[in-house]
Amino acid sequence: MSTLASRREAIRLGLFGTAGMLLTGGLGCRVPATDVPRNAKGAPGAARPNVVLILADDLGWGSVGCYGADAKLVRTPNIDRLAKEGRRFTDANTASSVCSPTRYALMTGRYCWRTSLQYEVLNVYAPLHIEPTRPTLASILKPLGYRTAVVGKWHLGYQSQKTDYTQPLRPGPQDLGFDYQFAVPSNHGDATGVYVEGEQVAGLRSATLDPGKYKNWRGVRQMGLDAPQRVDDDVMPTLTQKAVAWLKQQERGTPFFLCYTPVSVHNPVTPSTATRGTSKAGPYGDWIHELDRSVGAVLAALDEKGLTNDTLVLLTSDNGGEFFGEEQAAAQAAGLKPMGPFKGDKHTIWEGGFRVPYIVRWPGRAPAGTTCDEMISLTDTFATIAALTGLPMPAASQAAEDSFNILPLWLDKKHDRPLRPYMIVHSADGVFAIRKGPWKWIEGKPAKPKPPQARRDEFHPQLYNLSDDIAETKDVQNSDPAVAAELSTLLNRCREQGRSRG
Repeated sequence: MSTLASRREAIRLGLFGTAGMLLTGGLGCRVPATDVPRNAKGAPGAARPNVVLILADDLGWGSVGCYGADAKLVRTPNIDRLAKEGRRFTDANTASSVCSPTRYALMTGRYCWRTSLQYEVLNVYAPLHIEPTRPTLASILKPLGYRTAVVGKWHLGYQSQKTDYTQPLRPGPQDLGFDYQFAVPSNHGDATGVYVEGEQVAGLRSATLDPGKYKNWRGVRQMGLDAPQRVDDDVMPTLTQKAVAWLKQQERGTPFFLCYTPVSVHNPVTPSTATRGTSKAGPYGDWIHELDRSVGAVLAALDEKGLTNDTLVLLTSDNGGEFFGEEQAAAQAAGLKPMGPFKGDKHTIWEGGFRVPYIVRWPGRAPAGTTCDEMISLTDTFATIAALTGLPMPAASQAAEDSFNILPLWLDKKHDRPLRPYMIVHSADGVFAIRKGPWKWIEGKPAKPKPPQARRDEFHPQLYNLSDDIAETKDVQNSDPAVAAELSTLLNRCREQGRSRG
């Protein structure tokens, strides 16, 4: 293997330096030694926790009880349990207001707009969007002895060219550090109509396609793959069962990483028989109950295996909720506020598209029943998990270009200044915004060639002070032009230099 190839392989596997080194955070502040797991001899990293990452789909900030959802409409006791036993963040933000870009950023610690995906999401035939040479959450943990699995919605592509679902789906998650995959390839209700397990369509019988044989929930013809077809109402119970089964195979002493990505509460709204009719907010409320029921099953599996105290659980969402759909409209008419106090929803540049639940439960480490109001990004999860396992970060020019270490926030440790000095978000239309302190500057230039006119209010420069205008009602760029100029310059510099940390 050449020197360059060896270096790329080391980067992919997360071998960034001596295992005993401490991670350097985004502001150049080292993590305190007491924050890094150590074994009895004092060497970092031996007592590493299991990690369960639950990434819900389209779960808005105000859709769960611990973030203010009306208990008369929906109840989320299992998600609320995580908040009671862990640490709840009120200013957690996705990298994008749609899913594929946020999933890329979460897995890699890099903003997805630095890739070829400048707006919207990956289509169902898209090749694997994460380069196999790029470090991911799974690939950095695997060399440390972690068993790794991804169960649920994938939506990051397969293979090297246009995906052929009749062939082995490599490269794929297995080439990014995951030992096991059971997935909905793209979206709930997508045109594939099938599950993927391992490196192929589950139960694939032949390469025969019959495109006229099946239709999806919108009445659109599906691929017609010769394999068992998903039943929408059964998708969440199936994914839950697969996640729980994998957890029950794990044993204390061998660390594991489960990335569980439920399809709820994305359209189509298809609660199972177990949750149908349980909410006063109609089917959409039932669909929220379905997610909470699934979270409860995951927590119960950890309890039953005696792994709760050894496991860090992080629950969040890939973007905010959305107004689209008659079920969502009915829920809001009943009084549910899926986006809480924020303006906008999924797809938009407004806060409702990015603000999401973010709860960390780490028994004995993350203080139970506490809240953090500091601004964070889901992109920071990469650097933070590297920190808690004792891994040093790569140079920002190599990987995780936009991930800041927020472990002190997870642990409620004192720090002198914000751990993330500023943050960039990106809408479905390719509009950039940057936040720093209380300020949010929206550049207003969509990258999408023909952006929808329904969102034209987003397509011009504007400035908001979120500390006293969380609903983004008053553009103050005329009264604070220096702030607008500063943030515009900072945004341009971050794009040009190819990284935002280090």
